[in-house]
Amino acid sequence: MTSIDVTGLARTGPESSGNGPSRSGQSQGSPGPRHDPQPGGGRPRVSDVLSAYVGLTKPRIIELLLVTTVPAMFLAARGIPDLWLVAATLVGGCLAAASANVFNCVLDRDIDEQMRRTRRRPLPRHAVDPRAATAFGLVLGVLATLWLGFAVNWLSSLLALGANLFYVFGYTMLLKRRTSQNIVWGGIAGCFPPLIGWTAVTGRIELAPFVLFAIVFFWTPPHTWALALRYRDDYAAAQVPMLPVVRSSTAVAVRILAYSVVTVLVSLALWPIAGTGWLYPAVAAVAGAALVWESVGLLRRARAGMTDALLKPMRLFHWSNSYLALVFVAAAIDPLIR
Repeated sequence: MTSIDVTGLARTGPESSGNGPSRSGQSQGSPGPRHDPQPGGGRPRVSDVLSAYVGLTKPRIIELLLVTTVPAMFLAARGIPDLWLVAATLVGGCLAAASANVFNCVLDRDIDEQMRRTRRRPLPRHAVDPRAATAFGLVLGVLATLWLGFAVNWLSSLLALGANLFYVFGYTMLLKRRTSQNIVWGGIAGCFPPLIGWTAVTGRIELAPFVLFAIVFFWTPPHTWALALRYRDDYAAAQVPMLPVVRSSTAVAVRILAYSVVTVLVSLALWPIAGTGWLYPAVAAVAGAALVWESVGLLRRARAGMTDALLKPMRLFHWSNSYLALVFVAAAIDPLIR
């Protein structure tokens, strides 16, 4: 189980805040990654080592699991699922996502050194040895697979393993550096949590969780491209061909609007397919209208020639986080009030 790493997907922190300078590419004279010297040149403190390993797992990105896994479990159970099962699924899912994120850090450490937002991560500042990080990721992956298999079920375990393998080999190693459509198809890895949550409850795959899967699939590109518009120079400096690097802001905004509209339409399809009550479609419609409105605003600013901070892509980025949370929480609450 993994959420695709767009370096700031679940929410932004100091690394990806919209309050920094708009030009974030690393110029020839800009400093490289800083090393964290230890006081007195001695051995690193245990707390620093633990913090570095936790940083490799990208805990803020793992938060997406809570947003998309637990509501799928409530919807599958048509009420409150077994709380032990919820806890076991989340533990296994967090281990799986942590494993995938660690491997992503290892494989992308050269990119992270070039990007100002990410050069403070553990590997660029040499807080963790790459071989140790690889071993850490492998241990987490094995634990996740076994835990989900024995504590939940093997279907959920295999789905989580498949998502991680696709994220590491399909997205990180194959797509990310080769195509501007990297996040479109690579984003599939981040769509698995609803499937995993649903199968944890039912033991089988049905149509309804695939609608949840599709919501995340179509939501990911506009969410990610909004962030990439803000940090276009960062991605360009690292030679990552994100769509805003290779296309104009207007062309990107058009695609963001198109994907946003499709996201809203797909979200409304859950109403008849899952047989939800009135709450879910009402929330999905209102939140979706706001998402489309923000996308239209971004397109207008792009067509007016606005760039960088004036384009305000982070407004859409932050709202898209709220949109996904509102839609999935509504899906969880809906069966409780019927």
